Amino acid sequence: MATWIWILIVIVVGLACAFGGFYGARRYMENYLKDNPPISEDQLRAMMLQMGQKPSQRKLHQMMNAMKQQSRKSK
Repeated sequence: MATWIWILIVIVVGLACAFGGFYGARRYMENYLKDNPPISEDQLRAMMLQMGQKPSQRKLHQMMNAMKQQSRKSK
């Protein structure tokens, strides 16, 4: 087999691995963030208390729903 064929094969396989790795890592991170959201209701409550606000359960749910809708829109 000619040398240029081997070089072409190596380049094609390298590009395929790079694209596969990128999309595999992207899918993994999307699933991870869906299962483990970056902020929870308890963290939101603590932030509101630190800012001097008294968080009600209704307001916490509104804020969480707004954050979820925003994350869906960005996709």
